[in-house]
Amino acid sequence: MNGNRYKSTIILYDTLISIITITAFLHYVSADDATIMAALAKSLSSHPSGWVGPKPCKWQGVDCDSSGKISSISLPSMSLTGQIPSNLNQLSNLKSLHLQNNFLSGPLPSLSNLASLQDVNLDGNNFSSVPRDFLSGLTSLQTFSINNNSNLPPWIIPETLKDSTSLVSFNAGKANLVGQIPDIFGSFPSLQNLRLSYNNLTGSLPLSFSNSGIQNLLLNNQMMGLSGTIDVLRTMSQLTEVWLHVNKFSGPIPDLSSCRELYDIQLRDNFLTGVIPESFTKLPKLKTAMLQNNVFQGPQPGFSNGVQVNLGTSNNFCNPSPGPCDPQVTTLLEVAGALDYPMVLAQSWKGNNPCQNWIHISCDVKGSVTVINFAKQNWFGTISPAISNLTEIKTILLNDNNLTSTIPDSLTSLKQLQLLDVSNNNLSGKIPKFSSGVTLKTTGNTYIGIDLPPNSPPGSTSKGANNQSRAKNGTNSSLSAWVIVVSVVAAILVVLALCYAKKRSAKYKWVNGSELGNSEKENEARKNVKSTSTSETPIRSSSEKIDYHVYDGGNIMIPIEVLREVTNSFSENNILGRGGFGVVYRGQLHDGTRIAVKRMESNILSNKGMNEFKAEIEVLTKVRHRNLVALHGFCDNGNERLLVYEYMPQGSLGQHLFHWDESGLMPLTWNQRVTIALDVARGVEYLHSLAQQSFIHRDLKPTNILLGDDMRAKVSDFGLVRSAPDGKYSVETRLAGTFGYLAPEYAATGRVTTKVDVFAFGVVLMEIITGRKALEDSLPDDQTHLVPWFRRLIQYKDSVRASLDPTLQTDEETFSSIWQVAELAGYCTAREAQQRPDMSHVVNALSPLVDHWKPTLEEEESFGVDFNMSLPQALQKWKANEDTPSSSSMFTSDFYNSSN
Repeated sequence: MNGNRYKSTIILYDTLISIITITAFLHYVSADDATIMAALAKSLSSHPSGWVGPKPCKWQGVDCDSSGKISSISLPSMSLTGQIPSNLNQLSNLKSLHLQNNFLSGPLPSLSNLASLQDVNLDGNNFSSVPRDFLSGLTSLQTFSINNNSNLPPWIIPETLKDSTSLVSFNAGKANLVGQIPDIFGSFPSLQNLRLSYNNLTGSLPLSFSNSGIQNLLLNNQMMGLSGTIDVLRTMSQLTEVWLHVNKFSGPIPDLSSCRELYDIQLRDNFLTGVIPESFTKLPKLKTAMLQNNVFQGPQPGFSNGVQVNLGTSNNFCNPSPGPCDPQVTTLLEVAGALDYPMVLAQSWKGNNPCQNWIHISCDVKGSVTVINFAKQNWFGTISPAISNLTEIKTILLNDNNLTSTIPDSLTSLKQLQLLDVSNNNLSGKIPKFSSGVTLKTTGNTYIGIDLPPNSPPGSTSKGANNQSRAKNGTNSSLSAWVIVVSVVAAILVVLALCYAKKRSAKYKWVNGSELGNSEKENEARKNVKSTSTSETPIRSSSEKIDYHVYDGGNIMIPIEVLREVTNSFSENNILGRGGFGVVYRGQLHDGTRIAVKRMESNILSNKGMNEFKAEIEVLTKVRHRNLVALHGFCDNGNERLLVYEYMPQGSLGQHLFHWDESGLMPLTWNQRVTIALDVARGVEYLHSLAQQSFIHRDLKPTNILLGDDMRAKVSDFGLVRSAPDGKYSVETRLAGTFGYLAPEYAATGRVTTKVDVFAFGVVLMEIITGRKALEDSLPDDQTHLVPWFRRLIQYKDSVRASLDPTLQTDEETFSSIWQVAELAGYCTAREAQQRPDMSHVVNALSPLVDHWKPTLEEEESFGVDFNMSLPQALQKWKANEDTPSSSSMFTSDFYNSSN
């Protein structure tokens, strides 16, 4: 009996110990929460009354769970000030945090790894920074709202948000979001509300929207504008409310017939084009459709009486009231639709008669379309089979674009067709069999005649044996002609190389007539130069009084005494200009060579200044191009750092654009301006992709574009140049350059690619067109920055016409050229770097706008050569006349003698 009592006592004792231990543990955890809450109360400058004592579970707006741990903090609209402590995310059982409409500042509270957190509302505060792990590990998060926190620095939606697979609502309007919307929405099958209005988001709508359950999509009023098409909406059948207004979306409205719950859609103030689908007008629950300030085409849509609609006045509907368009108009709009309705067509195809001034369209006297000329537009898309409805068409020019897919078989039915040119695209598939009267041009399509596998893009290497055989036969058929051409071209290149070498050997003539190019001593010195950039070898000719030094790359170190003499001791009268790192002087060497001497101020010879000095020497040692200012030499003497360039007598482009009147200059004509633009583009193209090593200039602007007596341009000032990374990768560097010309991604991240130069070049084009500077503080706020102001202009031709430099004399032909350059400027300054063209594309776009040399047709200057003959034919003629002392044979003999 006593034994049983003893055992019972032991059991009771153990139970009490366990209860005490568990109670102590719970007390310890709750005490930990209490410590965090005490820190929160202390960090708030004005916390609610009653927030005192060791029991926060009894504080106003605070709830705890059954274990005594904090589960909810709800203090909306309490006029709270102060900051949120960084350890708030140690409240491990926190499920709800409501602090909206207060005056909280400092960093946003880090919410990372709060696995129980479900509901967060931080709207309407003054938070000023974003923790790195702000939204990670929130596996239970359902609603998140941070609207109206405009003091935040630029931040992006983190990829870690995809941990929140139960997310239902994400609201971050006017919260200074930047960058692209991440493509993570397939992780949120329950997401219903996405509100990101009034930020600076860019790029396109993510495709993963189609895998979400979004009902309310509000992305309106982005600062620079979201872009691309809105095609993804067609797959979002749950949509009820869509606000995409005040962005840069383009292309047509997609078929929204599956969006049967949609009642409010706001698409105004975009670049949307094309035909409004009839299915859109018949959505059963549609109540509001704001479509103004776009350029829609086709039939005017007819909505039911219960729908509030605003179409605006900028559209080009074929008729003033609902009703079908002319059949030819309908067909041409289908053709444009296959190209995603280019804006240039949307703006110019007006009315219901394509024969009345529709660009790229020509008609016969009967009013039938006979020509479609879409050549060299760089458009994307496919060839529409609908062209076959234009039964009288004779010429179809689609060459030099980016068209994909195949040539439609239906085009073979066109009885009047004479010419179909689809060369230089990305077409594939079998070539239809046209009648013998049709001239078909298909060159420049790598996979034409080859059946690619389904969904295989042009460029795929998947080919069958038959396709390889066909390609091989095609190659053999033209091999002999290519052998002849290559042989002749090789011979010409050899001659040019010899002439260039001979010319270069006598390049430098300096003081007292000493010829640094022909000197045997120089040649010997060059052989002895070491591989390091600091090695030097003195060179002296018999007539020299001063030593010169040749550095790697052939640049010459010029003594300071020479530069003082030729600039008259750096006289004020010889100043050409002043820059951020010194003064530029004109000078003339004893042999008559005119030079420009850039003298760095002694007070800025910091590491930054020295780096720029060395950078110019290094870069200009490696690059030589007719559109880059040449470096003749340099001087490094104690505190003196000088660079010696070729002299550009007409000064900078900036002088001619902005200060021509006070400088006594004539304003530039449009032909001069577009020629200068092409020169600059060629120089930058060389830096980016044609030089042995690729570079990024980083400071392209009118003051760094210099002009010669012939008003031809060269790019100068290479102190900020950086080596370009391979491929599409970026390199991080310190921010440098000039405000107004900085690409947005560079200004935001400090990372550069060649596309930062493309952006700056686009700004220069805008300045060339308008005569306005990139930044004009004297103008109203909405016009201060040239780029956003100009990009708004190019929606309409009349706006561009009204904003031209007043000194430009324009007719319709000139304005057509200006308009093409204006569009190019818009592309170059696209918000997203990947949407900007390469400089090689820019050169191709500008080249047709510049006057070209044409050969004379006078017989006495043609050497008896018939320029209508092919090169192999000309060679055969010269060979046949080899024994005849005719002008042609003499020319051939001289050519080959010079080669030997």
